[in-house]
Amino acid sequence: MRKLTAFIAGLLFGIGLLLSGMTNPAKVLGFLDIAGLWDPSLALVMIGAIAVAWVPFHWAMKQKTSLLGLPMQLPVNREVDRRLIGGSLLFGVGWGIAGMCPGPALVLLPTGHWQAWVFVIAMLAGMLIFNVLQTRR
Repeated sequence: MRKLTAFIAGLLFGIGLLLSGMTNPAKVLGFLDIAGLWDPSLALVMIGAIAVAWVPFHWAMKQKTSLLGLPMQLPVNREVDRRLIGGSLLFGVGWGIAGMCPGPALVLLPTGHWQAWVFVIAMLAGMLIFNVLQTRR
C-alpha cells in the first residue's frame, strides 16, 4: 500500500508539473528574469501549491501516525545554519542555470530532453559527493 500511495502521489505531482508548465525550463527562467520579461506564473503556481498543502500539513503536524499507520516523520530542526544556507544557495544557482529543479527534471527524463539527463546526472553526483563528505564528518 505504501508503494502504491507513493506512486499515486508522484504521478499527481508530475501531472501537476506538466499541466502548470513548470517542466518548461524557459518558463522557469522567465520567472527568474525579474529585470527582463518577467513571467509571474511560477509564483502563482507556488502560491496555489502552498494553499492546497497548508491544511493537510497543519493536520499532519498534530498526528503521531500517517493515514497508513506509519510513524509521522516531519522535520524538527528549525535551525538556520551554514549548511542550510549553502545548500539553498547551491540549489538556487543550479535552478537559475538549468531552469529546472529535481521534480521537473525527473518528469522530463522520459521525454528525452538531454538537458534533463545532464541535470539529473549532476544532481546524483552532488548527492553522492554529499554522502561521501557526510560520512567523513
